[in-house]
Amino acid sequence: MPVAGERTRGSVPGQGGRARITVRPGARSMRGRTPFAVLVVALLSAGLLGLLMLNTALNEGSFTLSKLRKQTTEATDQQQTLQQQIAEQSAPDALERRARELGMVPGGDPAFLNPDGTVTGKAKPAEDKPPVPRPSTADPSASAGATGSPQPSPGASGSPADPGIDLAPAPPAGPSGSPSAGAQR
Repeated sequence: MPVAGERTRGSVPGQGGRARITVRPGARSMRGRTPFAVLVVALLSAGLLGLLMLNTALNEGSFTLSKLRKQTTEATDQQQTLQQQIAEQSAPDALERRARELGMVPGGDPAFLNPDGTVTGKAKPAEDKPPVPRPSTADPSASAGATGSPQPSPGASGSPADPGIDLAPAPPAGPSGSPSAGAQR
């Protein structure tokens, strides 16, 4: 038995033989770090998820932008093609060729009517030199369609197929060298 004042093994002076209680310095701080660590992990996860969503939205917008640029390029190409066709068909030689195909001939010298009622210049009728070839009604092979059946000739005036087209020759000029008086009004 130990005598008072003697130290026993493992005892601390002043405790008189009681069990030794030790406090670990990290025990309390571990309990305080756990909620902080969970909060940091949650914030990092939310940030990563937000970046993923933002990246997905940007990629989707990029695909939409690429699709719209392709459509714009195609529309621009189509517009340029149409403008080129218009320019080709509006060229003077193309207009002349199309007019000759329709049976038109170049006009003669024009006459101009002045504001005071006087006429400047002398009008001459248009002359068909060389004659414009017109479809013949006697040649059925020229007017046959793709099926081989004959079609009404466009030269026949008042035909049921073309009621408004009249390709008859122009009326002869009147005594003054110009078309009939009814055409001058």
